[in-house]
Amino acid sequence: MAFLCGNFLRNGCSLYLHMNWTRHFQLCKRADFPLKKKTPFSVCSPKIPSNLRVCATSPYVAICGNVRTVCTRIGSVQTQWGHHFHTSTSRRALPAPLLWIVLKPLQKILAILLGRSLRKWWGSLPDNRRQLIHEWLRRRRWHLATGAGVALVIVALLLLTHLDESPVTGRIRLLVFSREKYMELATLTSEAHLEEFAELLLPVTDPLHQMVEQAVQLLAQRNKDIPEVSEVPWSVHVVESPQINAFVLPNGKVFVFTGMLGAVADLDQLMIVLGHEMAHAILDHSAEQASLSHVVDLLSLILVTAIWALCPGDILAVVGGWAKDKLTELMFNHPYSRKLEAEADQVGLHLAAKACADVRAGPVFWQQMELVDNLTGNPTLPEWLSTHPSHRNRSGQMDRLIPQALELRETCSCPALSPVDPRVVFSKTVSELLDCRFLKRRSLLPQKWIGLTKTGSLLSRLLSSLLQGKDPSMCCRTATSRGVKTQTNLQQTSHTLLINLLQFEEAGLCIFQTHGVIL
Repeated sequence: MAFLCGNFLRNGCSLYLHMNWTRHFQLCKRADFPLKKKTPFSVCSPKIPSNLRVCATSPYVAICGNVRTVCTRIGSVQTQWGHHFHTSTSRRALPAPLLWIVLKPLQKILAILLGRSLRKWWGSLPDNRRQLIHEWLRRRRWHLATGAGVALVIVALLLLTHLDESPVTGRIRLLVFSREKYMELATLTSEAHLEEFAELLLPVTDPLHQMVEQAVQLLAQRNKDIPEVSEVPWSVHVVESPQINAFVLPNGKVFVFTGMLGAVADLDQLMIVLGHEMAHAILDHSAEQASLSHVVDLLSLILVTAIWALCPGDILAVVGGWAKDKLTELMFNHPYSRKLEAEADQVGLHLAAKACADVRAGPVFWQQMELVDNLTGNPTLPEWLSTHPSHRNRSGQMDRLIPQALELRETCSCPALSPVDPRVVFSKTVSELLDCRFLKRRSLLPQKWIGLTKTGSLLSRLLSSLLQGKDPSMCCRTATSRGVKTQTNLQQTSHTLLINLLQFEEAGLCIFQTHGVIL
């Protein structure tokens, strides 16, 4: 509805300007002023003070007589025919995406009221009137079908006129909201976030802020051949919060939480995460997802009206509406969101490769996140219920993209990578941890502990106890005086602990380096 209103207002504006210019030409003819040829000019009079002038340019405007300038002023202006007209200051309109967000619940309420009114109207009709309506619909069924077909064609044409090509991948997608409109919304959103996190932002002199700033500027500098990167002023804001999150707005505002900085093992993983978030902004994923949601919501209004019109009671209608919303999420919103996440992984990996990062660290990051979820017992939804791919699938998909990213990295005059592959290091370290073979060789655990597991249950229970700040000896049937020293705040630093756990040396030695935890 917001989209249709915007088109109506824009077309009305064009019609209004056309009528005004036509009236101007007629007045020129009536006053016997010669109508000169259309020429480009700037409409502004230097005789009016700058604080009262509203100037504009037009490529082709018909000028009558010797009048060379056209200018409007705030207040009363006298024309050459003696008439006065008044102008007012221009007001900034709401961005179309924000207007859609405001009108979205109103549209659904109107559909519910319409469907409920139709149900009550139909229930109040006598049987003979219902029979007449049935006969009328049966006689005109082909006319109604033709009208529905024409409406579908019109909708299809409207959708086809809003197809757009992705700036990097070249994928054809539906884009109802333009990038300019979403830039206006991004400005409002960034101002709200800066106000929300005002007391949590790290100063620019903080080492964490400087590290993120250097990573973002390196990504922007090495990818300036992409217009969507070079045209945006990138700025960094680091929020002191344990939340593992980072996001980038379309206007180049980068927000990184310190929890994310504790979840990455090195600068390469940080650049891959930042490249992923920057890819969302470059590819206009927020506008694309909002466009799909907007179209689906408009089409689903018909279904909402039908549910409230056909269900015999309000309770059943509410249940039917809830089921419709869930099916819409599972069939449209969630799959499309996972598709955009996979595309951002691919483009973000290429951005990091051009910035000379070790792209092999990308799959390792998601393997670390999967291991953390398993050890901490965090509940994970099945992928088909989530807006993001699972950690395992993301790691596998990124692993398949590594060869192409490495080829791209070689073409960017980057220094040679270390022969030690982080993926092999991680896999080998986890494998050694799970079967306890290297622990046995190093005699880092008592022999009674070694025999308790061959499948990794000991490691899982041991690390879970560590992360919960409990006595690690409680996870084993045999308690010994030799074990693990813990502190009570290990649960808050579980990601950092596991990252340090997975640091691998050629000798195969694994050491807990965080908070004095030593095997």
